[in-house]
Amino acid sequence: MDQQQRPVLYTYFRSSSAARVRIALNYKGIDYESRAVNILKGEHHSAEYTRLNPSGLVPYLVIDGHEFSQSVAILEYIEETRPGRRLLPSDPARRACVRAIVGAICCDIQPLQNLRVLKALPESQRAEHAAKVIGSGLAVVERMLEKTAGLFCVGDEVSLADCCLIPQLYNAHRYAVDLACFPHIRAIEERAGALGAFRRAHWSRQHDCPKELLAK
Repeated sequence: MDQQQRPVLYTYFRSSSAARVRIALNYKGIDYESRAVNILKGEHHSAEYTRLNPSGLVPYLVIDGHEFSQSVAILEYIEETRPGRRLLPSDPARRACVRAIVGAICCDIQPLQNLRVLKALPESQRAEHAAKVIGSGLAVVERMLEKTAGLFCVGDEVSLADCCLIPQLYNAHRYAVDLACFPHIRAIEERAGALGAFRRAHWSRQHDCPKELLAK
């Protein structure tokens, strides 16, 4: 594969995991092609897509002649190969703080409220389960931010932690989680929302978002 070829991101507008990567690509100024995989229609289980990505999940990134699944691995690759506008601090302790917050979100919250888990529950229990998981998980993140936050999750610069936190808040709002007792999270969400990299990555601004849900 031509290493100068435009990166291709397989994504779904509602996927918070894919949104993490969209934010990072935008923040780094990486021009990429977005290819939608409709999760609700089951396109991620198609033979064509699973030949490409055996996990059948999004995101999936084709870049530099390589192909990667798993959002955190993709974020790390982007950071290591495009060091301009850093998303990991130079200080080792701060880098560890960023990765701890990333883990709290990507390992302890999102997997427990994603579509695969919710579909295993009776429909009447899904929203309550998602709200409970997200709320309790964000309470942990808020306490972590008490020690690390400046303008953003770790200090005053955007990091991979912010790339992961903001998409998780999409789901918090979707399931009506009360964020009133999370002042650090709310402040970071407001600041991130003022940045073009985050605005352009929002689910309501994706080309596969249904017209009735598109941002005005």
